[in-house]
Amino acid sequence: MQRHCKFRRSSFHRPSYNTLRGSNSSDLTPQNTQNPYSTITTSSSSNSPWFPFIRIAIARTDFLFGKSVHARIIKHGHNASDRFLTNNLINMYSKCGAINLARQLFDVMPQRDLVTWNSILAAYASCGDSDLENVEEGFHLFRLLLRANDVSLTKMTFAPVLKLCLMSSYVWASECVHGCSVKVGLESEVFVSGALVNIYIKFGKAKEARLMFDHMAECDRDVVLWNVMLKAYVKMGFQEEAFRFLSEFHRSEVVCPDIGTLQCVLNGFPENNDTNRKYKEQVQAYAVKLSWTDDEISKAVSWNKIMSQHYQFGDYRSAIKCFLDMNKSNVKQDDVTFIVCLATIVPLGDLRLGEQIHAMTVKSGFETNVNVSNSLINMYSKMGCLASSSGVFFKMDETDVVSWNSMINSYVQSGLMEESFNLYMDMLHKGLKPDHFTLASVLRSCSSLSRGLHLYLTEQIHTQAMKNGLDGDTFVSTTLVDSYSRNGKTEQAESLFRDKDGFDLGSWNAMMFGYINSGDVRKAWELFTLMHKNGEKADEITLATMAKACAFLVSLKLGKQIHGYAFKLGVDQDLYLSSSLLDMYIKCGDMEDAHILFDEIASPDEVSWTSMISGCVENGDENRALVVYHKMTRSGVFPDEFTFATLIKACSYSTALEQGRQIHANAIKSNCGVDAYVSTSLIDFYAKCGNIEESYRLFKRTRVDNIVIWNAMLVGLAQYGHGKEALDLFNDLKSNPDLSPDRVTFIGVLSACSHSGLVSDAYKFFDSMVKDYGIKPEIEHYSCLVDALGRGGRVKEAENLITTMPFEASSSMYRALLGACRVQGDMETGKRVATKLLELDPFDSSAYVLLSNIYAASNQWSKVADARKTMTSKNVKKDPGFSWINVKSKDHVFVVDDRSHPQSEKIYNKIEDMMKLIKEDGYVPDTDYVLLDVEEEEKVRSLYYHSEKLAIAFGLLSTPSFTTLRVIKNLRVCGDCHNAIKHISKVCEREIVLRDANRFHRFSNGVCSCGDYW
Repeated sequence: MQRHCKFRRSSFHRPSYNTLRGSNSSDLTPQNTQNPYSTITTSSSSNSPWFPFIRIAIARTDFLFGKSVHARIIKHGHNASDRFLTNNLINMYSKCGAINLARQLFDVMPQRDLVTWNSILAAYASCGDSDLENVEEGFHLFRLLLRANDVSLTKMTFAPVLKLCLMSSYVWASECVHGCSVKVGLESEVFVSGALVNIYIKFGKAKEARLMFDHMAECDRDVVLWNVMLKAYVKMGFQEEAFRFLSEFHRSEVVCPDIGTLQCVLNGFPENNDTNRKYKEQVQAYAVKLSWTDDEISKAVSWNKIMSQHYQFGDYRSAIKCFLDMNKSNVKQDDVTFIVCLATIVPLGDLRLGEQIHAMTVKSGFETNVNVSNSLINMYSKMGCLASSSGVFFKMDETDVVSWNSMINSYVQSGLMEESFNLYMDMLHKGLKPDHFTLASVLRSCSSLSRGLHLYLTEQIHTQAMKNGLDGDTFVSTTLVDSYSRNGKTEQAESLFRDKDGFDLGSWNAMMFGYINSGDVRKAWELFTLMHKNGEKADEITLATMAKACAFLVSLKLGKQIHGYAFKLGVDQDLYLSSSLLDMYIKCGDMEDAHILFDEIASPDEVSWTSMISGCVENGDENRALVVYHKMTRSGVFPDEFTFATLIKACSYSTALEQGRQIHANAIKSNCGVDAYVSTSLIDFYAKCGNIEESYRLFKRTRVDNIVIWNAMLVGLAQYGHGKEALDLFNDLKSNPDLSPDRVTFIGVLSACSHSGLVSDAYKFFDSMVKDYGIKPEIEHYSCLVDALGRGGRVKEAENLITTMPFEASSSMYRALLGACRVQGDMETGKRVATKLLELDPFDSSAYVLLSNIYAASNQWSKVADARKTMTSKNVKKDPGFSWINVKSKDHVFVVDDRSHPQSEKIYNKIEDMMKLIKEDGYVPDTDYVLLDVEEEEKVRSLYYHSEKLAIAFGLLSTPSFTTLRVIKNLRVCGDCHNAIKHISKVCEREIVLRDANRFHRFSNGVCSCGDYW
């Protein structure tokens, strides 16, 4: 049985089928094909990009095309464990007549669900009329299904099986299936019982058919079934039973005979006796009474009724068959015919058939009919063909409110919010009065606009609703509550919410979301609790909203309660709710439960995968984030721009340059490389991995009309100490009329001044930020200025700035100044700053360490000992210094005097050789950086084994001579190591990039990019 899908498209244009047929098979990939079915949502929650191609093969019954699609799917890593995709491949092969290939796929599936069984049964049913062996094999599969304990049968299972019964001519098989339907409680299902009536009639079992018919509920016996039963009596020559049955039909309170009913009786029996003539006269009189004649109009009405009944019962294929039969019978269609037929196209998802029916409306002149045109707009809109729907709309000579509503909603579904609102304004100018559907759609379209404009338009639409008496409509009022809430206008939202009569779950959900959105989580919880106390049942949207509240509060306990409640209500498998719960666990730092929940999601979409990857990054597990990404690609879900940006962020944290480059390549393949969010992440990534040149090249290739991208480049140049280049870039930015610097821009500019010793420039830009751009300085800007003064040796001036600025100084600000005092050897200022720092954070180890270093530099060893005793007495732990280097996608971490590495003997031998070479080059150990009261020789030896030197020695041993060494240190690099690495880069002829706690250092041929200023 074909599964029905709903489509959302990101493109107005549909690809040509012939183009796909004629294209090189290597181009038939989701990345290389701009397919219109960019996102497919189904009850199975799948977003496979292969699905539109499978649908094309099904629609064209093109076996070769379908087989080539399958081959490409296999090549891209699909396997039979992807049940949704495999089920559709089975369906495709069965529709193309390749039952053997459908069966092969079925046999290799490791896990089968009910859809799988239904698909393969439908395959055998569709091929059974050409081969009795297929019928018997279908029955064999049904017997296997009955033995399976983990699958519950539905009416969709019985549909192909009953068809097999009909094709087999086995009465016993029909009776067995009938018994099975009774056993599983589906006998009363109208789909099953109606089919059994039809089967018994085809087998000449009128008595059994009538018994089945009589046991059906009266509301389930439609006019088609009455006519089927009546035709059986007529065909078998049971005249008296036929007329008696017609009399019962007439007395039915649910349906009444149609023209087909009367024609069946009138044409079915000859007038060879008085009884027959009497019966026929009564039937003719009945027809006249109902004003039914045998003209074309009556015929169209009759056919339309049959089509409508098939549509109402979800039997869309039969409705289309009825339409085709009507066409073959040369019965003229009317507007109702096309309206019903176009409504049937949407659940079938058969765009080509829809286009053919559209052509028929044009040919027959019904395209100008308002109702038919509205149905065409609706059909194209729901199938994502915005260009086609708008083409119909703008060609209409006459429109009504339904026309405008359909077109406005079509724009909203396509993400064209501004266009939808403009269309609404055109509607008002035309003098048409909007209804509740119009206003609700327009309110949804406003949500993507800027906050101020959104609020203004919400108020205008609210006024329009009041003017037209629609503000009391549940649909409109709920949307208004949501719109006001999203704009932070909770008072207006509450007012509307209180005025609503009765309980409306949508409004409660909107109000709770509004409270959370405005930061008032307490009120959201109060509303949720009140709803629970009143006995009102929550849905998955309610619980997803409350999961967001738990994430906002970082309350794992409450979050687990919401999860338990979802499990109790049986909605825990909902994808939207699962994604919200996943986000809650991640925000609460419970990655273990997050991974468990994620593994339980049957078919995660790209949002769930991205949340999981982002959670790993946020919780410091970048390597696992990359593992999750690889699982994502193997599962057939393709990353979007947010996924790529998160992955690149993970690589920048771990400085995994090669992996980052691979992800960059994948982003380009997926057409996400030009996205502003991805581009910004890439610029930042290359800068943090020590490749500022690549970062700048990427910046120059990117459309730089986004201030965030400029900021990323500015900060990258600043961290490298490229002050001149950063300020030149800032001047370029100022000359761009489309962009204006923001607060982050000036953080980058001031950082560039700080790292380059441009103290006077820092003051100049600080003043310009206020005077020229009206940006109020924040604590981050003052921190940059303090840092610039401290690095420039003006520590007292920096101290004075801290005391006079309009903010309370942060501990990081005092820490930076204390570091500057240590470099400058300013003991007095250092003591004062250390005292302030310890007042803010008594357990800050850096305050004790830096103060101890100041004392050690001036050989005041007793005070060094006092500082360390104080640390010990207060149980303050010093953060250990360590360095690491990534070799062959593995991090190797070193601490001072580290001998734990498996290759430590080789590393220490390399250190000895390295030191000998750089001493010959003029390196002199600077023992001032040894903060121990020991002999000079011992001080020299201790300098050899700092963590960064060990990491560099390992890198020299483990990497080719032409590669750049990239080392990261968690603390500021000491002066001796900085000097030694300059010599190492020269004698070993290697470029070395060191990222310490403050900045980047690029060593090449004995020179550092920082100019010895850090």
